[in-house]
Amino acid sequence: MLNVGDKAPDFELKDQDGKNVKLSTFHGRKVLLAFFPFAFSPVCTEEMKCFENDLDEFKNKGIEIVGVSVDSGWSNKAFSDKLGLNFPLLSDFNKEVSEKYGVLRPEGFSERAYFVIDEKGVIKFRHVMESPGKKLDNGELLKVLD
Repeated sequence: MLNVGDKAPDFELKDQDGKNVKLSTFHGRKVLLAFFPFAFSPVCTEEMKCFENDLDEFKNKGIEIVGVSVDSGWSNKAFSDKLGLNFPLLSDFNKEVSEKYGVLRPEGFSERAYFVIDEKGVIKFRHVMESPGKKLDNGELLKVLD
């Protein structure tokens, strides 16, 4: 499990549009990696809608939101289109990144987890939900970012 103060492992995954996205391309910017269990599930749908609704607040704090799930790129594309998301959803279909970040569950999907990575690639905040059926309120995340 990665902890606050650790260097965030770099990775490259495809987003919902099939473009390769490397974590290192965000160097110089803060990133919120939001691991979510399943596209189209009720809690994930609510969570991603909340991120979209609060996207300006996150951007005003200099935070880029990046969703990560073990869903296929096609599933993430349909999910993103349905919700009208304006941030990348990355497909960790091979489960390598979820495993690298210590959030892969034995059942084969990721925990609901949040990692804030600073401009230098260092983890500044980590929170793994006790249950994948619950999410952290954006107000709490925004407070942490202050």
